[in-house]
Amino acid sequence: MNKTTRRNFFKLTGAAVAASSVALCRPAQNAGEAVKPGFELGMASYTFRKFNLEDTIRMTKRLGLTRIAFKSFHLPMDATQDEIKRVSSVVKEAGLELYGCGVVYMKDEQEVNQAFEYAKTAGMKVMIGVPNHELLDMVNQKVQQYDINLAIHNHGPGDKLYPSPESAYEKIKDMDPRMGLCLDIGHAMRIGIDPSEPAEKFKERLHDIHIKDVSAATAEGRTVEIGRGVIDIPKFLKTLIKIGYAGTTSLEYEKDENDPLPGAAESIGYLRGVLEMLNRA
Repeated sequence: MNKTTRRNFFKLTGAAVAASSVALCRPAQNAGEAVKPGFELGMASYTFRKFNLEDTIRMTKRLGLTRIAFKSFHLPMDATQDEIKRVSSVVKEAGLELYGCGVVYMKDEQEVNQAFEYAKTAGMKVMIGVPNHELLDMVNQKVQQYDINLAIHNHGPGDKLYPSPESAYEKIKDMDPRMGLCLDIGHAMRIGIDPSEPAEKFKERLHDIHIKDVSAATAEGRTVEIGRGVIDIPKFLKTLIKIGYAGTTSLEYEKDENDPLPGAAESIGYLRGVLEMLNRA
């Protein structure tokens, strides 16, 4: 994956973002929202990785979401403090909460320090991260120093660091409770794990969720619109309600990178429909 540099990012977005993003972000129409569970739906901005900051904000607003976690495409890790504060202000003025960032890879101490300063400056509550194993003690100290949750992301078959939620949990179970998990339910299913099981088993360390659907419960499974794949989404949402999960459940729609909005809208609509039916049950 190519890294977005600060220079290229701010050359592309420029000062026009701050002036125009709010005007372009129309409020979503009310559509009879169900009573909310303890958690909220959000957006993992990797969904809009081919789009600039302005369009990412606009499309997230069109989906009726109010929370977003940025991938570095939309706020580079090497941005200055002033640049981070400016973009954070743009997001807030657009009516969104920039609650977190990720996935953030941490391969050395410099990247750990940079990541926590970045999250602190932006006012983020959660960092969805993949720290190398030898850096976990340092990261544990940082979450205590900065009071920012670190949610380790599982990446499924072939991943050498954290293929499953349990592989991450075993590394951090004796650490500060702010060291936790970002449960990616698609990658869990691709490794043959029903995502409802780790959600319940590791509920005390569940700090974030990437919700999606996949075509098969194998390494070959690929992202599809939620409701068209093999994951039992109603069961998973029931589990989140059962365990009292109160974080963010963010859509990470990896399909159709050049035109993700229709599939993202279908996926969010499906989730809202299921939550409405569960509310009525």
